[in-house]
Amino acid sequence: MKFIIIAALLFAGPAFAQPAVSPEVHPDGRVTFRLPAAKAREVQVNCEGVNNSAMQRETNGVWTFSTGPLAPDIYSYSFNVDGVRLLDPNNSYQKYNLLNCESLLAVPGPKSLPWEINDVPRGELHHHFYHSAAAGDDRDYIVYTPPGYQPSAWKKYPVLYLLHGYSDDTSAWSTAGRANVILDNLIARGQAQPMIVVMPLGYGTMEIVQAGWGRVHDPNLVQRNVDKFTATLLGEVLPQVEKEYRVSKDRQSRAIAGLSMGGTESLLVGLNHPDQFAWIGAFSSGGLNTNYVTQFPQLNASANDRLRLLWVSCGRDDQLVKNNRQLSDWLTARDIHHTWVETDGSHSFRVWRRNLAAFAPLLFQPKR
Repeated sequence: MKFIIIAALLFAGPAFAQPAVSPEVHPDGRVTFRLPAAKAREVQVNCEGVNNSAMQRETNGVWTFSTGPLAPDIYSYSFNVDGVRLLDPNNSYQKYNLLNCESLLAVPGPKSLPWEINDVPRGELHHHFYHSAAAGDDRDYIVYTPPGYQPSAWKKYPVLYLLHGYSDDTSAWSTAGRANVILDNLIARGQAQPMIVVMPLGYGTMEIVQAGWGRVHDPNLVQRNVDKFTATLLGEVLPQVEKEYRVSKDRQSRAIAGLSMGGTESLLVGLNHPDQFAWIGAFSSGGLNTNYVTQFPQLNASANDRLRLLWVSCGRDDQLVKNNRQLSDWLTARDIHHTWVETDGSHSFRVWRRNLAAFAPLLFQPKR
């Protein structure tokens, strides 16, 4: 109720009824933001890749700001109106988040970009709901099936379990991440094997996200979250997927990867269950205990005989890059074969979309 009252006061006046095109993406990549807020005293737009920028109030009560040219990409943003964080009321394109939702804008680019929608055969997204005995709640997972998938056909597909980050939900990889679009494009170009992608809810206990950022450093809660997530993934989601979809059930046909919290979960689940996964990817892993011997008690150079791919990446401007470099160095010291990838960018889907586009073509390839 407090938010509604504040918003009503900010938007009160004739300008509230006026339509405002926002964001307006210009042909040269510049973006103009507009927000009707006749009674506001100060308005900023906070957009990825743009310094927090003060908007200017026009005579009609609409606040505006135009960026310089932005590189083709998908950007998240929000407004700050007299200290109140708001989404763009004129933009329905949003990234849902359990703690902080964001508005999104797309600066279009060449069709060669992996997340751009092309005129290619498209796969399908299937939304499943079930009761989790391990977590003690009702939850969901999303499954991507590639173009040409037929439930009744004899062909079986490899499967990638793709995990979201902290505060996101099951939908993150298919909305902000555009994982299905990326896979459609890669498969159409012959750059990736046709595969099924499973995007589960990444929490073992919802308490870890309900408690907010203040609890993510509670080691007992973090461990309980990982343990229960492992139980939901291996004991519930994986068997359901293998029952309902035409997927291969051997470890050589299973991959697990994720971003941030999901990257850490991919390492903990994948490396500690070598009988389940041969392909592992960790994008900008966050929250991993740096006592690696405790985290991976059975991991040594003998894993090289079973691991087909261990792929670890992070953006150079990410505050987690130091920890991820440290993990790579530890793996090297233990003579555990892996691929370390350091890219431009920070802790953002602008990095993780590219990670997925680089990682997916490596999966399920024959041995050389």
